[in-house]
Order: sequence, then C-alpha cells, then structure tokens
Amino acid sequence: MFTRRTTLAAIVATPLLGKASYAQDAIEVKEMVLGNPDAVVTVTEYASYTCTHCASFHANTYPQLKENYIDTNKIKFIYREVYFDRFGLWASMIARCDNTKFFGITDMLYERQSEWSRAGDAPEVIAKMRKIGLIAGLSNEQMDACLNNQPMAEALVARFQETTATDDVSSTPTLFVNGTKYTNMPYTQLSDLIEQELGS
Repeated sequence: MFTRRTTLAAIVATPLLGKASYAQDAIEVKEMVLGNPDAVVTVTEYASYTCTHCASFHANTYPQLKENYIDTNKIKFIYREVYFDRFGLWASMIARCDNTKFFGITDMLYERQSEWSRAGDAPEVIAKMRKIGLIAGLSNEQMDACLNNQPMAEALVARFQETTATDDVSSTPTLFVNGTKYTNMPYTQLSDLIEQELGS
C-alpha cells in the first residue's frame, strides 16, 4: 500500500513541466466515471499509477468489478488519481490526453507499470509512457501538449489534494462504497459489500 506524502511544488515543479505557478483557477478537472450515473451504489477508487498494490487491484479485482457491476450498470464507478510522485502525475496527464480513452490507457499503464515506472530517469520514463500512448492512438503532438500543460498539472494536483483531504485518504488503493471507506480488498469482499448496498 502506498502512503508517501509529497508537496504540490515537489510534484509539479519538475524539469518537464517547469516551475509551478499555481494558476489552476480556470481549469476544470473532469471526474472520471464509468457505469450507471444514477445507480444506487457508488464505488470510488483512489489510486496512484505508481502504486504496485493499485496495479495488483487492477489486475485481480477490477476486471471482475467491471464485468459484473460496471458493465451491467449496477453501480457508478469513480476513479480518482492520487499523486505521490511526478511519474504518477505524468501518467495521469497521458491518460487524460483523450478522456474517451482514459480508462483504456489507465488499464495499459497498470499492466505495464513495471516497464515505465522503473525505466530510470525522467526522459526514459516519458519515452515508455509515450509508447503506451501511441498504442492507444494518441499522437506525439497530443502528448507533447498534454505533458507540457502546466496549468492542468497544477489543477490535477490541487484537485487531488482537495479530494484526499476531504475524504481523509492517505494511502492507495482506498475504496469507498456509498461513502464508507475501506482499504484494499479482494473481489469477493468488495462484491459482498456491493451486494449488501444493492439489497441482495
């Protein structure tokens, strides 16, 4: 489970993005949602792209959650990014280059986490991320624009700080089922909680 805390300046003020100016007021950070927006059960996941436990969750629990509850419109699923480091922020900016491809790119980022997150220094990590983006159908020009969009970077981190403070999230993955907070869990346990909320 990932629990490291980092300041906004430490994440955003990087060689790639330059010095932070904290001018995020005009930037809207879209909530990333799947499933039925009117479902009686909402499952929210707080996760970091560089968290190995999050990658395990997305390999072992999320596929069943998606098949049995999201794709069948039984729940509303919200995914919220947590940024404990600059690599996680950059991964988010790649995923958000095209919101229609966000969840597909997210899947690939977790599947290939060990390849890009341990690639070495920043240029090598970015190069590995770009390969994922290209496979997903993004162009290098799109990714250049996204990775160098500093106001968006600042807005994303500010949004992360706001939501994690409000929901008292300090580790990943953290799950909420209709507002009740849980730590990482196997699919069977999560399914039981959802079924209870559905009244099954």
